[in-house]
Amino acid sequence: MFFREDVINIYDDLSTELPKIEKNYSNIIIDEIKKQISTPPPLKTITEDTQSYLTRDGVIKWTNNQRSKNGLSPLKENKKLNASAEIKAADMLKGQYFEHESPSGVGAGDLFLKVGYDYIASGENLAMGNFKDDQILVQAWMDSSGHRANILNNKYQEIGVAVIEGIFEGKKVWMAVQHFGLPLLSCPSPSQSLKTEIETNQGKLENLQNELKAMEDEIDSIKRRQRDLYMQKVEEYGNLVIQYNTLVGETKKIINAYNAQVQAFNNCIEAVSP
Repeated sequence: MFFREDVINIYDDLSTELPKIEKNYSNIIIDEIKKQISTPPPLKTITEDTQSYLTRDGVIKWTNNQRSKNGLSPLKENKKLNASAEIKAADMLKGQYFEHESPSGVGAGDLFLKVGYDYIASGENLAMGNFKDDQILVQAWMDSSGHRANILNNKYQEIGVAVIEGIFEGKKVWMAVQHFGLPLLSCPSPSQSLKTEIETNQGKLENLQNELKAMEDEIDSIKRRQRDLYMQKVEEYGNLVIQYNTLVGETKKIINAYNAQVQAFNNCIEAVSP
């Protein structure tokens, strides 16, 4: 009888030892971060050049040239950001507006979502006019404090650009869009496989708890004259407790590893968010 009481005590002690699983930033918090898009007032050129010609590659080149001059890493061209910038530039010409938000209420965040770009921080620079070339356009943005801040933001890692020539209010002009981003992948997400393993183990532990409780009731129902059966059931109970305790120990290690990943992700989000 003492053996059975001992293993029950071990089982009872370990049943509450699993660490609490930490939570990473919820979708609500990520969504709040995504609303903080840097959008300085759109820039119109003051001077016009009849030989104006702009290119995506050139805008990216001179943007990174400015970053290099200021001791910053170059931005990597991202196809999804190119796509969102193209949508924006084309939509402004089609809708004959020059604002960060379209007349229907579509902003940069909506465009990033549309092209599937998941981010932590982002920005949008807009320009319209007949700038002589890519260097002059980028310099015009650099001469504007808000646009300069986007170009020289050390949190951004990627860029997308669109330059489209079209008609705006009856005049031939260039629409230029820069989309900047810090991708969500820059903060390593907690392992989904670890989380799945934890959930699987928790289910197994719950089943083992139910089995142990049923065995306790069965042992209690055996009368003393059934000594052989009683000892057999106690031994089975003890083996099941060992199985339970082993799984608890394994699950604790997995939870601790997962929690460390969650904490690292949360710290990263906090460090790089606007």
